[in-house]
Amino acid sequence: MKNLITPQQLSDQLGDKDLVLLDASQDGKAAGLATIYPDLMIGGARFFDIKNTFSDTSSGLPNTFPSAVHFENECQKLGINKDSKIVVYDNIGLFSSPRAWWMFKAMGHENVKVLNGGLPAWLKDGFETVPKNHNTTFEKGDFQAHFDPQKIKSMEEVLENITSKKEIVVDARGKQRFDGTVDEPRPGMKSGHIPNAVNIPFKNLLIEGKLKPEGELIKIFNAAVPQGQNLIFSCGSGITACIVHLVASEIIEVPMSVYDGSWSEWGKSENPIVKS
Repeated sequence: MKNLITPQQLSDQLGDKDLVLLDASQDGKAAGLATIYPDLMIGGARFFDIKNTFSDTSSGLPNTFPSAVHFENECQKLGINKDSKIVVYDNIGLFSSPRAWWMFKAMGHENVKVLNGGLPAWLKDGFETVPKNHNTTFEKGDFQAHFDPQKIKSMEEVLENITSKKEIVVDARGKQRFDGTVDEPRPGMKSGHIPNAVNIPFKNLLIEGKLKPEGELIKIFNAAVPQGQNLIFSCGSGITACIVHLVASEIIEVPMSVYDGSWSEWGKSENPIVKS
C-alpha cells in the first residue's frame, strides 16, 4: 500500500527520530459513526485538530482548507519538519485521518501515510495506548508548505465541469443522500447530487474500519468510474471525500482533487441538482 501503514509497521518505526505521529480524531458522532475509544491515544501522538486549527474557521463552511501560510505555521508549532515522516490516524478507523493525509499531499509533503484501521486496529493487534493527554508544546519545526492548487476544486470549477465533463465528480455520501430520498442532516440544505456525479459511498469501501481487499475496491471503482477520467471527490463537508480519494490513490493513476466546499456549499447554493 502506497499511502497506508499497518499497526505492526507503525510499531516498528516508533523509534525513528523523524517520525511524527498525528492523531486526527474528531470529537462527537459523524456520518453515523462514533469512537468507542474517546479517551485513548497512541503514545507520542500529536493532535492534528482539523476542525479548529487546520481549517479556515472564517469561511462559514465546515473544515475549509486553510491558507498555505496558516497551515505551515501550525505544522511548525506541532514540531513538524520538512523531512518528517508523518503517520496520521483517527480513533474511528478510517474516517478523518484521510483528510489530514490529503491536506499534507496538497501542501506538497509526500512522506505521509495513514494508519489502516486507525486506533481500533492498533488496539486489536495488541499494541499499547495511553490516556488521551495531548502535549501542545513542541520544539518549532521547519515544515514548509508548497500548495498545489490542482488538488482542490472550487464551486465555480465544479459548476463549469457540468458542461465540459472533463472530470468525474465522485460523491462519497450514502446512496439515499445522493439520490435525494432523505433530508440532509444540515438544516437549509437541498437534497440530491451534482449533475453527472457518480456515487461511491465511503462505507462501501471499508470493513471494520479498514480498507476492503484491493480486488473488491477495483470492482467498486470500475463499476462507477470510467477508466482514465480525472476525478473530483465530494461529500458532505470535505471529510469522507478524502477517504474515497485515499482509496482511489491506491488503485488508480489519474489526476485527482477534492471539492472542498462539497455539499455544505453546493446544497445551499442556486446551482443545479439531480434527484434520482
